[in-house]
Amino acid sequence: MAENEVKLTKLAKCAGCGAKVGAGVLSQLLEGIRVHQDLNLLVGFDKSDDASVYKVSDDLALVQTVDFFPPIADDPYLFGQIAATNALSDVYAMGGEPKLCLNIMAVPKEMPKEAVHELLRGGYDKVYEAGALITGGHSILDEEPKYGLAVTGFVHPDRVLTNSGAQPGDVLLLTKPLGLGVLTTAAKAEMVSESSMALAYRLMTTLNKSARDAMVKYRVHACTDVTGFGLLGHGCEMAQGSGVTLELKVSSIDMIGEAVELARMGILPEGMYRNRAFAEGEVDPGDTPLCCQDILYDPQTSGGLLMAVHPEDADALFKELKSVVPSAQQIGTVREYTGGKHILLR
Repeated sequence: MAENEVKLTKLAKCAGCGAKVGAGVLSQLLEGIRVHQDLNLLVGFDKSDDASVYKVSDDLALVQTVDFFPPIADDPYLFGQIAATNALSDVYAMGGEPKLCLNIMAVPKEMPKEAVHELLRGGYDKVYEAGALITGGHSILDEEPKYGLAVTGFVHPDRVLTNSGAQPGDVLLLTKPLGLGVLTTAAKAEMVSESSMALAYRLMTTLNKSARDAMVKYRVHACTDVTGFGLLGHGCEMAQGSGVTLELKVSSIDMIGEAVELARMGILPEGMYRNRAFAEGEVDPGDTPLCCQDILYDPQTSGGLLMAVHPEDADALFKELKSVVPSAQQIGTVREYTGGKHILLR
């Protein structure tokens, strides 16, 4: 290794979205905080949604989000790409288009300037791929490197997608495979194959832009991106927020093969346990093997979009997604909530 190279993941205790504060803890931290009323605030932090939405005019609303985390890859350029891709995703999940971004960065004082430059270049390249601009930012010194973006996007006020609009009869679609948290955890211990990590990096640097561009053509009632809370954590928020039950067909969910085997061996990120503690009370696991349950709770970094789409539009959207996203999956249906668990694994 060259003298000015640095193993970024060795400087971080947690990787990527695995460092996210658990959903249960987060709700407790926000409990009791006064929410000011504004008729133009369409979505605020009290909604457990992916981003805030503020109506500016009859034709324009601003979508705003912020996301940053410790290194999930040793290569600074790759880390910058992943962090930017992940931050942009929240705007796509709301049905919006990213427009303006601000860098958020913390770096150790001994981190080589070449590495910092490459990190920022990775972020810039992904932002420009999204058709947005980086217009500034803020950086501080810290013992552990961190990077991300504050993102502002545009959306029509009548076309905002939230995670709480799912309706009985809707079909559930997902756009990326699961298992990224397990793979990146195993990578820190050098227990994962190069091919699986190459797949993971490719997935984590794939923008959800194409998925968003496809879904806005159809009657999608709810959407969220599957990131730090895992499929079941984010699914639980969708089910509870919508007042429905999600019935998931586990055999239809694309799980990365090596991640399943690593989970069977007990190689799991700390965030998986936090997600399980938050959501398992609302999940009926049926006869789903434990290793597969673990993957469903696995925190994803820059994961795919989970959509609840009108049943009459589901086949057409699914067909279109097949050609533009890493892994189009039809993973279940939305049912009327009649009591009991909000998520059923079948």
